[in-house]
Amino acid sequence: MSLINTSIQPFKNEAFHNGKFVTVTNETLKGKWSVFIFMPAAFTFNCPTEVEDAANSYAEFQKAGAEVYIVTTDTHFAHKVWHETSPAVGKAQFPLIGDPTHALTRAFDVHIDAAGLALRGTFIINPEGQIKTMEVHSNEIARDVSETLRKLKAAQYTAAHPGEVCPAKWNEGAKTIAPSIDLVGKI
Repeated sequence: MSLINTSIQPFKNEAFHNGKFVTVTNETLKGKWSVFIFMPAAFTFNCPTEVEDAANSYAEFQKAGAEVYIVTTDTHFAHKVWHETSPAVGKAQFPLIGDPTHALTRAFDVHIDAAGLALRGTFIINPEGQIKTMEVHSNEIARDVSETLRKLKAAQYTAAHPGEVCPAKWNEGAKTIAPSIDLVGKI
């Protein structure tokens, strides 16, 4: 069963965020857009490149009213050291959530039981706590956060404009489509 349009399950995890340990729960997410970016583990090769990519676009996510959360199966303690020792990860100003019990990775269906790690999964969650987009793929392929930002803006647009859809390669400000029977076979 797809997780799209389902509500996120209750959770409570510790995170490292701006020099402090903080608790992040499903209640923390309510009332704003959230982007969850699951990664296999701290101190790997590809993961820091993705954290840095998200950090470089963080101001754009904030401007769009969204918080970014990086999640690995490590502890928040490991995330503190990762943040302090990796120049790429050190750029992160968003929470780095630890999931050592694997409850969060299992709830989002990205857990690899045999390895105790997460797949690369990206989820956009609306202010009501519903998953609006998801992308999950193999760990050797890193993501491009600009596509996540585009999907966030599309999800926000369609939430604000019911009855409209965002076509392929839609970007903020571009024309949308109002589905109707008159368009069938015409596009």
